[in-house]
Amino acid sequence: MDWTSLLTFAAALALAAAIPGPGVAAVIARALGAGFRPTVPMVLGLIAGDLVYLSSAALGLGVIAATFGGLFTLIRWAGAAYLVYLAIRLFLARPEAGALPVRGGRRSGAFLAGLFVTLGNPKVILFYLALLPTIIDLGGLTALGFVELSAVVAVVLLGVIGGYAALAARARLLFESPAARRILNRVAGVTMMGAAAAIATRS
Repeated sequence: MDWTSLLTFAAALALAAAIPGPGVAAVIARALGAGFRPTVPMVLGLIAGDLVYLSSAALGLGVIAATFGGLFTLIRWAGAAYLVYLAIRLFLARPEAGALPVRGGRRSGAFLAGLFVTLGNPKVILFYLALLPTIIDLGGLTALGFVELSAVVAVVLLGVIGGYAALAARARLLFESPAARRILNRVAGVTMMGAAAAIATRS
């Protein structure tokens, strides 16, 4: 695949990923409440969801995706439910001075939450199933081209979404006292709840 197409795709993806949405809100909230390392599985789950839609677009599965709209609704609700669970954990956490009190649950659960958030997000569906064909000639896409696109997705999203997580985690380190950590956890919990509501109500 030519570099012009790859760079155009990377730029469009970076712009779409940088625009705050439910995925970004969920990552920021988790990083604020639990730190950077426990947030990494959620970031990887978000990337995995994007790769699923990239594969669907490359294989021409847009019609199938539209046909199974009920499945995407179920996935969206599952993702929203897990975000609510994380929000409650953050809101009720009892922090201690100098500690990162909430690890945010199992890593596998965080990964699935990120995956479900992406799969249930109409913005991501629109980008890959509608906008991607205007940037890339999917009809002439080779196996190597698909690998290149997948690499671009992984690198761009890791940079953009991971950047959000790193900044939020660094901001968390500024709050040392138990009272400040308690407030931060509750703000993170409310933010996570907002992300859950955004996922659940979008169509």
